[in-house]
Amino acid sequence: MPIINTKNYKYGNELLVLAYKIQKYTPKAIICVPATEISNISKHTKLKVYAQHVGYSEPSKRGTGYVTPEAVKEAGAVGTLLNHSEHKLSFYNLKRTVNDCKKIGLNTIVFAASLAEARKIKSLKPYAIAYEEPKLVASGKSITNYKAEEILKFVKLFENSEIIPLCGAGISDERDVKAALMLGCQGVLIASAIANSKNPEKLLKKISK
Repeated sequence: MPIINTKNYKYGNELLVLAYKIQKYTPKAIICVPATEISNISKHTKLKVYAQHVGYSEPSKRGTGYVTPEAVKEAGAVGTLLNHSEHKLSFYNLKRTVNDCKKIGLNTIVFAASLAEARKIKSLKPYAIAYEEPKLVASGKSITNYKAEEILKFVKLFENSEIIPLCGAGISDERDVKAALMLGCQGVLIASAIANSKNPEKLLKKISK
């Protein structure tokens, strides 16, 4: 299961063109887009669309500027990323946000930067937990090469668990995807290798095989 985070690399028609390419070669992929793009991508593709983040706030304070779980679900998202290294949350807010998402049936993929953090997040029972080394993000250095032993330990945390183990950071080619699956992960997170590529079809075709 490839989870493709488009970050803020593309918007509008450019993002929709990329989404069509993702759908053509990897129709089971999840595409994670900015909140402003959820509606457009969900209406024009059959891909599972995730928000890149939703924020928790007290119900009485949900006013200007908050992107809530309810808002992204209404726009067409079926899930959201949480706690990415570029948008960290306190455990207090993470717990409440995961619970809010569960109440309305919005899946959560929660990032963990360490095994200790993964153990803590496991108690929240999100849909999936993604082990991602922050220093390797967008580095071209795959976590499957530089943190293989940690990934094995990470995957072991989810034996007899319904939580899906994922990994990301520096995933750049089909060899990294294969390595992640061989280490026991059930999917990978990819960002710049596809979303910031001038020829994303090349990697998408290889992943599709």
